[in-house]
Amino acid sequence: MHRKILFALAVLVALIFTMNLNPAQAQQPSPAPPGATVTHPAPSAEDNPYGDVLTFQGFVKRTGVMAYPLIILSMIAFFMIVLFGFTVRQGTVVSDAFMNSADALIRKQDYLGLLAVCNRRNECIARITSKTLDFATRNPTASFEEVKEVTEAEGNRQSSLLLARIAYLGDVGAIAPMLGLLGTTLGMITTFHEISGKGVGGSNQLGLAQGVSEALLCTASGLVIGIPALMFYAIFRGKTNRLISEMEAATTHLMALLAVQYKRAARAVGSN
Repeated sequence: MHRKILFALAVLVALIFTMNLNPAQAQQPSPAPPGATVTHPAPSAEDNPYGDVLTFQGFVKRTGVMAYPLIILSMIAFFMIVLFGFTVRQGTVVSDAFMNSADALIRKQDYLGLLAVCNRRNECIARITSKTLDFATRNPTASFEEVKEVTEAEGNRQSSLLLARIAYLGDVGAIAPMLGLLGTTLGMITTFHEISGKGVGGSNQLGLAQGVSEALLCTASGLVIGIPALMFYAIFRGKTNRLISEMEAATTHLMALLAVQYKRAARAVGSN
């Protein structure tokens, strides 16, 4: 677990360092030998016309005011992807260790011990079992059907929480392209407004083309954020649905064991 966290932090630091690296400094010429004539080539903007976009200041300058919402969304998407990568797993929903302990304690009818185990475990199945046992211990005269209804209600609530949590990543993937399109629209409006009061000379046409190209960077940035966010959302959604199915199967198993214990208790009362 710690190695995965350190690896994610290292990747984040590398990305930040890459974004702030000045491309002009990365291509410094090697020193000339003594006595040789040094010729400095004239800088050409055609070598890397969008090199400054890789820096934070250059990105904000070219994309305008919508750069800050896009940067915030990219940070939120990255944080969610890392968080869900660590939390959307079987150990946080239903684990074999808890199921083995619950199976043994239910067969022994040690419900207080099982309730203590549930309070120590941070799993969805533990919360469902805890809610079921809490209702059963507080209402000893309740029938098994009533206990089963409480279990099903808590199971549906836990499933909804799991699906609702990863839905935020899908929302980020849908909002980011819209923000990019809004930034492009605002940039083109500003560019046409500046050109409208001037003539239609070649320099103005060049300025129009440059303004439109810079405005389209907002749309490209939104797509760069939205596409990976939607891809990871689809991955996490499929994984969450699989975990929910396993949680339902585990809940059914525990309820079957409780039903057997209820029947034993009813036969014991009837024999007495």
